[in-house]
Amino acid sequence: MSTEALRSDPDFRRYLLARAISVGGTLVSVVALPVLTYQLTGSAAWTSAVAATEALPYLLFGLFAGAFADRVNRRKLMVAADLVSAGLLASVPIAWATGTLTAPHVLVVAFLTQTMFVLFDAANFGALPALVGRERTTAAFSAVFGTTTVVEIAVPPLAALAVTMMTPAPLIALDALTYAASALLIKAIAHPLSTSDRSRPRSAGEILLDVRGGLNFLWQNKIVRTLTLVGATHSALGGAWIAMQLPWADRVLGIAPSGDARLAVLLSCWAVGGLIASRLVPRLTKKFGAARLALLALPTSLGAGVLVIATSHWLLAIAAITLWSTAFTTVVINGITYRQQVTPDELQGRVNTTARMLAWGVGHPIGAALAGAVAVWTDPRIGLASAVGVLAVGVIAAWCSPLRTEAERQLQSTAS
Repeated sequence: MSTEALRSDPDFRRYLLARAISVGGTLVSVVALPVLTYQLTGSAAWTSAVAATEALPYLLFGLFAGAFADRVNRRKLMVAADLVSAGLLASVPIAWATGTLTAPHVLVVAFLTQTMFVLFDAANFGALPALVGRERTTAAFSAVFGTTTVVEIAVPPLAALAVTMMTPAPLIALDALTYAASALLIKAIAHPLSTSDRSRPRSAGEILLDVRGGLNFLWQNKIVRTLTLVGATHSALGGAWIAMQLPWADRVLGIAPSGDARLAVLLSCWAVGGLIASRLVPRLTKKFGAARLALLALPTSLGAGVLVIATSHWLLAIAAITLWSTAFTTVVINGITYRQQVTPDELQGRVNTTARMLAWGVGHPIGAALAGAVAVWTDPRIGLASAVGVLAVGVIAAWCSPLRTEAERQLQSTAS
C-alpha cells in the first residue's frame, strides 16, 4: 500500500497530523527547557539534571507501561496523557509570568511530562497497526517517520533562534498547545485504536505475567538482548550530549545560550544527521545485515564523539556533530528496526517499551548524571569524555558478543 493511498484516509491524516504537531511541540521544549534551566541557574549540574530527569520515567515505569497499554483503551490513554502533559507544561509560563518559576519547578514538569510520554508511547506502539491494519503498517510507519523527520529538522533551529531572541518560558506554552491539539485529533479518529480483546480489565498478577513475557523474549533472543544492553551504553553518551551541549557550546566554543544565532545552527546539526541516517540505514541494512551494521556503526559513533570533543571551533563542530549524529542515529534505527522485525505481534508493546526502558531509560540518565557530575569538578568537555568511555566499554562488549557470530554468519550467507 502506497503512502499516497494512506494519506487519503482521513483517520490516518488525523493521526499523522497529531504526531507531527506533538513532535514539533516536544522539540521546542527539548531546546527551551535546558536553556531555561541554564539561564535560571548558570549551572551545568542543573542542566544535566533536566536531561537525566526526562529519561528517568522510562526507567521507573517502562516495564509496566507496555503491559498496561496493551490491556486498556489506547485512545483514552493517549488522549489523557496528552491533556495532562498540556496542563503540566502550561504551568511553566504561568509561573514565569508571576515571577515564581524555579529550577525545581522545571525539573518536576520535565519528570511528570515524560511520565505521560511513557504511557502515550506504550499505547502508540499498538495504536498505529490497529488503525491502518497489518498489511498497511509498513507504509504507515514510513509516512510517520518521514513526516516527523522533516519536523525534527525544521523545528530545532527555529526554536534555538527563538530562545536567542526571547526568554524560553513562553515557548513552553506553545508545546502545551500542541499537546492539546494532539489530544483533540486523536479523539476525533473514528477507527478503533484497540482491539476488543485488549480492552478487558486485567489483574495486577496478569500484568506481571505480561511483563515477564516481554522480559523473557528480550533475554532469550541473543541478538535483541545484546543490542539492548549495548544500546544502554550508547544512550549514555546521548544523555551526556543532551546534558552538556549548552555548557560545552558556551565554555568551549564561545557560543552563549542567548543572543547568539550560531546556537540555532549548532542545534540543528543533530537533526540533519538523523535525516541522513534515515536515508542510509535501509541501504546499509540490506548490504550488511543488522548485526554487521551494528558492529560497524558503534565504533563509528564512538570515533565521531571523540572528534566532537576534540573540536574547539564552531564551524568544525558543525561538521563533527553532523557526522556523529549520522552514526549515532544509524545505531538507534538499526537496533529498533531489527527488534520490531523479530518480535511477535502480541509482544510488540511489552518488548519495545521494556527494551527502550533498559537502553534509554537506564543509559540516558546515567550518562547525563555522570557527565554533569564530572563537569562540575572539571569542565563540559571532560564530562562528555567520561560518557565516551562508557560507550567504549559497550563497543568492546559488542565485538565479543553473539553479534559477531551473527555478523560472520550473515557475511558467509551473502558470499554464498
